[in-house]
Amino acid sequence: MQRLKSVALVSGGLDSLVSLAQAVRERDVRVVMFFDYGQRAGASERVSVINAASYYDLPFQEVDLRWLRSLAPRGMRDDAEPEDEFDRLDTLTDVWIPNRNGVFVNVAAAWAESFGCDTVVTGFNREEAEEFPDNSRDYMERVNSGLELSTQNRVRVESFTIDLDKREIIRLGRSLKTPLSILWSCYRSGERMCGRCASCRRLVAAVASLPPDERPVLEFEA
Repeated sequence: MQRLKSVALVSGGLDSLVSLAQAVRERDVRVVMFFDYGQRAGASERVSVINAASYYDLPFQEVDLRWLRSLAPRGMRDDAEPEDEFDRLDTLTDVWIPNRNGVFVNVAAAWAESFGCDTVVTGFNREEAEEFPDNSRDYMERVNSGLELSTQNRVRVESFTIDLDKREIIRLGRSLKTPLSILWSCYRSGERMCGRCASCRRLVAAVASLPPDERPVLEFEA
């Protein structure tokens, strides 16, 4: 049976990295796509995604969406002031960028159609959907209804992690031999993930909930 051709949308975080790993097994992944939207963690995310593309021997494609930076909260932008370094970035208002995932999936779908691909693979997940509705299955299904009309080949968005929480995603990643050591799930950029922002804390909690022999080796500042 011929496998569906896919564009993998990867941020460098746990969810998109593990979703990519599953896609490599089940889809014909044509390109790993990274968006530069002027995000504070952009430099470290880019390294993570390039490493993922190299690990799976896939083409890397960066897309410039830096106009989104002007819509982002100050603490999430790559031009944040030094004093913002101590912001915890732990509320929805602190990190919300208007329609970010909507922009992402539609841009990726346009590329997918141009590449002759059937699907856009993302890293949505059940845990973050509790706070971010644009991570939910309901959101994905509604997006796909729109894409049926806006793409000639009816590109669909899919996520292999959408029904999982972070703990379950780590376990899936280990079973797929995903290179979890290269991930970047921090809202900041640097040599190590900060360990303090909301994104880091979700990851730290998931790792701590696992038995010691199942915990991936990840480096944090704190």
